[in-house]
Amino acid sequence: MDVAVLLVTMFFCFAIGVPIAYSLALAAIAAGFWIGIPLEAVMLKISDGVSKVAMLTIPFFVLAGAIMAEGGMARRLVAFADVLVGFTRVRGGLSVVNVMATTFLSGISGSAVADTSAIGSVMIPQMEKTGFPRIFATNVTITASVQALLVPPSHNAVIYSLATGGTISIISLFMAGVIPGLLLGFSLVVLCIVIAYREGHPRGQTVPLRQAIGICADALWGLITLAIILGGILGGVFTAIEAGAVACVWAFFVTMFIYRDYSWRDLPDLVHRTLRTVAMVLTLIACASSVGYVMALTQMPAKITAFFLSISSDKNVILLLINVMLLVLGCLLDMAPSILICTPILLPVMMNFGVDPVHFGIIMMLNLGIGLCHPPVGAILFVGCAVGKVRIEEVMKKIWPFYGVMLLVLLLVTYVPEISLWLPRLLGL
Repeated sequence: MDVAVLLVTMFFCFAIGVPIAYSLALAAIAAGFWIGIPLEAVMLKISDGVSKVAMLTIPFFVLAGAIMAEGGMARRLVAFADVLVGFTRVRGGLSVVNVMATTFLSGISGSAVADTSAIGSVMIPQMEKTGFPRIFATNVTITASVQALLVPPSHNAVIYSLATGGTISIISLFMAGVIPGLLLGFSLVVLCIVIAYREGHPRGQTVPLRQAIGICADALWGLITLAIILGGILGGVFTAIEAGAVACVWAFFVTMFIYRDYSWRDLPDLVHRTLRTVAMVLTLIACASSVGYVMALTQMPAKITAFFLSISSDKNVILLLINVMLLVLGCLLDMAPSILICTPILLPVMMNFGVDPVHFGIIMMLNLGIGLCHPPVGAILFVGCAVGKVRIEEVMKKIWPFYGVMLLVLLLVTYVPEISLWLPRLLGL
């Protein structure tokens, strides 16, 4: 009954439109009263939820990604990807450019929504102008942006680490997401080429050598951000938090003094938007910490484990069931609250079945990322349709092959753990 009080209160608050963070807090308070713990204990857990030093990773990477995404980096990465693809003159070249540019920007922004907006505003009109259907261009942009949820510096990897109570290192999650993210990008490239040959999309155009050299040199300043984040962390020069701070300084320097595409007058608005985003995320984390505390007191993970064991003792069957559950949840709830709610419940279940917690983190993020590309709550889908100026109904009619590819990658990541764990183990993480 105590678990029912927690869940019913939570979903009732969701249903009547209470903000998610406050819904979590109210559910924790209601369950706390029911099981007889003082209100002060719940409040202390809310406070403890945002008192960790690791929290600083989130504002630093969010700000660095926002500066680079809005400061001209997206346009330069598109041009750089165009140079790389242009030499092959492959059919459907611009769709491949779209995916590759998103891959590069994902390693800087850490945000799928930012990638969709930044790359889509450049690539969708350009693809349409050269003969690609606008809906196809929008679908490529939407699904390619899921890479940002996996590759470093993914904000959601940081949130998952915090949801585990800091027991899983952020660096291990960053490295675990590299190969799954690249696998997703490669799979989408293959799909784009197959569709291009089937529907006769235009070929990529070779960029003249002198112009290509200038484009590569221009894009290099932004790509150094990747070296700062990954090279600095893996080389032991600084921690993940320090990497975020250094990336902020570097992003500001490149945007304002080298590219100079961004107005000083617009900078306060960018910082204000970043602060709002960070405040929402930290409020969610704080309130979710109280829910995790109450869940532990009510022994919810043990009860969920017993429930799954009553269905099957086969790990593969349980993984399939949890994948389906996370896919559905990803369509109904935004990603950060989904991670914060599900991790304390499902991680003990998965560890009981012998699933590595780092591996499960990647499974969860990929599942929920696919959900963001689907109505009714798909943030990536909505942003992509807004940028592409197409209706959701039109996009949904043509997006199914992209869903198929993402689900195939999900199955590979789920049932071949080495895809996620090989690189962290190689680096001794």
